[in-house]
Amino acid sequence: MLHIEIETVWRFHREGSPQTAVVILGILNEIRKTGKISSAATDAHLSYRHVWNLIDQWSEFFGVPLVETQRGKGSKLTPFGEKLVWAGERMQARLGPQLENLAQELVTEIKPFLHQRPSVIRVHASHGFAVSKLREFLDREPGMGVDLRYVSNQNSLVSLAQGACDLSGVHLPHGELRAQGIKACREWLDPREDRVISFVTREMGLMVKRGNPLKISSLKDLADRRARFVNRDHDSGTRQLFDQLLALHRIPEGRINGAQQMEFTHAAVAAYVASGMADASFGVEAAARQFGLDFIRLLTEDYFFVCKRAFLETEPMRRVLEIMKSVDFHKAIDALPGYVASETGKVSGVKDFLERMHSDR
Repeated sequence: MLHIEIETVWRFHREGSPQTAVVILGILNEIRKTGKISSAATDAHLSYRHVWNLIDQWSEFFGVPLVETQRGKGSKLTPFGEKLVWAGERMQARLGPQLENLAQELVTEIKPFLHQRPSVIRVHASHGFAVSKLREFLDREPGMGVDLRYVSNQNSLVSLAQGACDLSGVHLPHGELRAQGIKACREWLDPREDRVISFVTREMGLMVKRGNPLKISSLKDLADRRARFVNRDHDSGTRQLFDQLLALHRIPEGRINGAQQMEFTHAAVAAYVASGMADASFGVEAAARQFGLDFIRLLTEDYFFVCKRAFLETEPMRRVLEIMKSVDFHKAIDALPGYVASETGKVSGVKDFLERMHSDR
């Protein structure tokens, strides 16, 4: 199966000058994390001297040092270097899923002209760490391809109903909000033709700066302390869930400082907080841990897939279920903070599944 990667390049230009600078943010980020230029060189597969020369070139271009070193204390980024790295982290987190979608569109366009014709499963799903992990495993399968598009929670079920995908990824919260989620899903589920595949559970909550300096432990604290918040986009299932939580606790959106400041992925809002541009956000625990943030759990979600009954009998789908049930995949999921492989790969009818969802609330 052909794979395409679209990567971002940070190329800086000065007005009126032909000089440009391509900054490899991964080098600076490794220095930020380890305090060692040697570690950054190893990570980038470059020599120590070459990395030093690059840092000198970048500092000269900007007219501001990016890295400072102290004898016996290693190296650290200057405030400007830190700002560059966190800006890059936010942009990469924001653009990553969009670039993956664009890469997949390109593969779809050129695939008919290639001799290689693997079995392809079309997956439309809300963006998440476990879905990305499943794609990693499927990509290793010979003779099999994955056409994964990240779409909103509700749109994935619409795609399945309209025949635009083979697998639709959906998530439902535990607790008082479960009935609302089930009601929204039921409109697009066909009990005769659809089947539900259990996947994972994941922890959802507030991401805050390390040490939780504002001592936030609830949505009420978020509002009362006027914490600077960064929200998800209106179409995302996570944004809808956050709005439902506000309504449940009778907290007007207007009391959330920054409710209209939006980013498009779990990682993007986490990076926003980690860079100091916000005090808190709402999302999955795995994103918080990835960026070294503290996490205040608010609820658990079930993430599952829906497909047509006939598709279960196909060879590609049988291989998907085998991977979901494998020990290696379960280990990979359990290594993701806040994720648990819960009856992963179990197939249920719509009626039985919804009854179980009601009873588990």
